[in-house]
Amino acid sequence: MRISRIYTQATLQASQSVELEEKPSHHLSKVLRLKVGSDVILFNGDGYDYSGHINAIGKKSVGIYIDSREIKHSESSLKIHLGVAVSKGDRMDWIIQKSTELGVDEITPLLTERTELKLKGDRKEKKQHHWQQIAISACEQSGRAQLPSINRIQHLSEWIQTIEATRKFVLHHRSTALLNSNDDVSSACLLIGPEGGLSEDEIALAEHYHFDALQLGPRILRTETAPLAAISILQHHWGDM
Repeated sequence: MRISRIYTQATLQASQSVELEEKPSHHLSKVLRLKVGSDVILFNGDGYDYSGHINAIGKKSVGIYIDSREIKHSESSLKIHLGVAVSKGDRMDWIIQKSTELGVDEITPLLTERTELKLKGDRKEKKQHHWQQIAISACEQSGRAQLPSINRIQHLSEWIQTIEATRKFVLHHRSTALLNSNDDVSSACLLIGPEGGLSEDEIALAEHYHFDALQLGPRILRTETAPLAAISILQHHWGDM
């Protein structure tokens, strides 16, 4: 039987008990219906998995006794920062989920000239929190013990000035980028536009900040497909795929 793997914000230490927050407690006791004595794995983003078992179940909390901890070797040597235009519907959720599974370290949702989704006021913060929860669930499923950062929504013109990476790429049909697996690349930034693509001014801005144009073949990929294909290519060349 597969052991449940749960994220918690609590400080974790072997040979100690911890009381989980209400949300993971509800998931263990009400959704999974685990009992006292059931084995679980906890992680809090510090790079370790903590193996333990349930030793108490209350109305709104579950207690876990941590038996041991084990360092996880599930992080790529290539640090990838994904800057992606905000998409409508569940496409952005899909991008966040699958990018996390593929090992991205940082994701910044971007507003561009052709971004269709308009977010104002506290909706931005709510979306950021929602996407962070998507990333947490993806880490639970994929075995990652470090959480990717889901940054606040930013305008492309603001974000692009702050990027530091060994290689920087913008997806565009006018490709100039050469990928050499022998190059020493420890970090990469990937910029992907909205469904209508980045404007010529935005492409020029990216090139001004030393982003190389990267093409993903002769076929046109959907907004939610392009990031995953590009991330996989980068991981294959310089990461752990």
